[in-house]
Amino acid sequence: MTVFHPKFGVLFCALLLCIFIYSTAQAAPTKQLVNSKVIQEVTEFINTDIVRMSIKNQNTKYGNLSQSDIDALDKKWRGETKADEKPLISSVLSNPLSSYLTRIQAHSIGLYSEMFVMDKNGLNVGQSNISSDYWQGDEAKFQKTYSKGKDAVFIDEPEYDDKLGIWRVQVNIAISNEDNSEVIGAVTVEMNLSELERRSNI
Repeated sequence: MTVFHPKFGVLFCALLLCIFIYSTAQAAPTKQLVNSKVIQEVTEFINTDIVRMSIKNQNTKYGNLSQSDIDALDKKWRGETKADEKPLISSVLSNPLSSYLTRIQAHSIGLYSEMFVMDKNGLNVGQSNISSDYWQGDEAKFQKTYSKGKDAVFIDEPEYDDKLGIWRVQVNIAISNEDNSEVIGAVTVEMNLSELERRSNI
């Protein structure tokens, strides 16, 4: 009878686990699941007075900021993520728009994992979670929506969350004023793509 050394059994189990994790991570749901119906559902809760008024107020408050001013605000935000006192972060997370987005996220029952609205400078106006940065203007989520004009939609590539074992995808949409004549900001909604796939199969 052949007897295997215990360490080979451990190595074999580890190999099987790696293969399982790899195969699971590779089975990415297609971002085509984010169809016109899904986008319409997002635009319905974004094209509201509280979202537009919040963006307009911040656009008026900050105006056309210089890059150095934007960098200073972003630096302050990043510093506050590691500090006990968080005046800037608290002011954003406690505003009516953030409360609204947090409620929408909670009511999605796992479909939306994060969302934030940006002003014309690419700075966060409201958000459902604390983000690592305050300025999104150097990222595709802003450059491929606000900078592209009204009705612009950018769906990023899916990413695997190995901690939660799910696929996520960011849906980014330009936000216009009431008569759709001018872009005033943008929104990013991070969706649980694995959950979206599950619901689409029901």
